[in-house]
Amino acid sequence: MPILVPPAEQYADSFLAAVREAQLTGSGLGDTLSADPAELERDFPAFLAHLRRFEPPAVPPVGFVNSEYLWLVDGETYLGRVSIRHTLNARLREFGGHIGYEIRPSMRRRGYATLALRLALERARALGLTRVLVTCDVDNVGSRRVIEVNGGELEGEFRVPNYEKEIRRYWITLA
Repeated sequence: MPILVPPAEQYADSFLAAVREAQLTGSGLGDTLSADPAELERDFPAFLAHLRRFEPPAVPPVGFVNSEYLWLVDGETYLGRVSIRHTLNARLREFGGHIGYEIRPSMRRRGYATLALRLALERARALGLTRVLVTCDVDNVGSRRVIEVNGGELEGEFRVPNYEKEIRRYWITLA
């Protein structure tokens, strides 16, 4: 059964394979899957430290919030990631929200995004959050379904400065 774990060196080979896969397919290059695999491989511990730089007790720089990356893994296989922002600033209220997620291309359409968001919501609840914001592009039907299956209530569709697509903002109440 897939679980969320902190990014760790034991998943390096699988993570780097996912980066290469995403680049070969040109599909869904998100923030962690768009990196240069050769550069990451040269100093994977530094990359991990970079991912974890805003975790408490760190005090993030102005414009950033405490956050964490967690990787969805099954055994030693990297399936995808979630990012959880512990609070919102003005920019995240508009675009990005509390939780982001991505699944490596070869593992899509298997329910992993739905699972990743569900597990991220459990983590958000453990952090004391009672209501979270999740956003997606209006034309990303798969992500819309993932959010809605996980209890997302549509706030509306919006245009945001410096972003070419219209987005949907959803709120999920954590019981």
